[in-house]
Amino acid sequence: MKGEVAIGGAKNAALPILASTLLGGGDCVVSNLPQVRDVSTMVKLLHLLGVAYHLDGSCVTLNASDIHATEAPYDLVKTMRASVLVLGPLLARFGEATVSLPGGCAIGTRPVNLHLKGLVTLGADVYVEHGYIHAKASKLKGGRIELDFPTVTGTENLLMAACLADGTTVLHNAAKEPEIVDLADFLVKRGAKIFGAGTDTITIDGVSELHGAEYSVIPDRVEAGTYLMAGAVTQGDVLVNHCIPGHLSAVLSKLEEAGCDVYEEQHGVRLTAPQRLRPLEIKTLVYPGFPTDLQAQVMALMCVSSGTSVVSETVFEGRFLHVPELHRMGATIEVDGHHAVIQGTSVLTGAPVMASDLRASAGLILAGLAAEGETAVSRVYHLDRGYERFEEKLHELGANVQRLSGA
Repeated sequence: MKGEVAIGGAKNAALPILASTLLGGGDCVVSNLPQVRDVSTMVKLLHLLGVAYHLDGSCVTLNASDIHATEAPYDLVKTMRASVLVLGPLLARFGEATVSLPGGCAIGTRPVNLHLKGLVTLGADVYVEHGYIHAKASKLKGGRIELDFPTVTGTENLLMAACLADGTTVLHNAAKEPEIVDLADFLVKRGAKIFGAGTDTITIDGVSELHGAEYSVIPDRVEAGTYLMAGAVTQGDVLVNHCIPGHLSAVLSKLEEAGCDVYEEQHGVRLTAPQRLRPLEIKTLVYPGFPTDLQAQVMALMCVSSGTSVVSETVFEGRFLHVPELHRMGATIEVDGHHAVIQGTSVLTGAPVMASDLRASAGLILAGLAAEGETAVSRVYHLDRGYERFEEKLHELGANVQRLSGA
């Protein structure tokens, strides 16, 4: 695969930014949105709650001045875990929220107990009944929250809730992902007082209200990493434009360790791959470590490396569901708990395989690019939740790939 590909906005930044528009009235103009299903689902949920919107391609104008509901129903929330992000904003602004327990990818339990524990610290009454989270508070009060784990959505939910709380809130052991910094930057433009986003301690001084603002979402580091790996797995030469190299430090380091030449250019990253990749040892970690959202993709690379690789998944307990499908393509992988040992082979063979989740879909497609013969990946509707025009962009890089109806 050779050529250039442009990266869109970050899904995992766009979703909390969209949810945060519930915190106040005024027009919020959010641009560089990825045109993916999860964004459409979030906009649909906000509209159901009463948010007026106008969507024009990658830009949406939202106004939450006239909210008429504070319940996020199961029918929408079941398809996307990020729907739980409306919990904090609704509670902070309206004093109550009812949100269905979230769904999303089948990659583990991913409980929301840390979200709820933090909201209780801020003075909310919270209980779970019949599959719904019920939260009430006449007025949230600032407080000190110690997160047991640096949960990304938990940090985002509590950060948003604290923006309208009385007094100061301090989040300790907060997640440090770039998407959290993006959310904080948007909220600051709206009048919030947030300090320390991107570190493990975030301080929020509550304000009485937030106004509208214009904002552009950061590029998607997972999409960028996926296309770099597509170049690596096919011995290619790929230029990934409109990405932020600093958000990919752990990924670029591992690609170089695998034998790729990686260069930062003015607007992105260029990768030139060797004829055979070297094996790697990889452990997924919270940011700035190697992202779990690129674990399936890098495993596809290791399947065609020159030796034995070890991939350790420390973030989600159910994220090796793609391994049996890679076996069908001739990969040699042994799973022991949170560890996968991959014995590289010179060639994979095409086969019919089935995707289990969003990132597994991408990993199996990357394996198919490297395999001899034809690979048919079914259930790729998962893919549409997080990748914009995926097969079209791969085709632009020279891949022989097409979307079939019913896949």
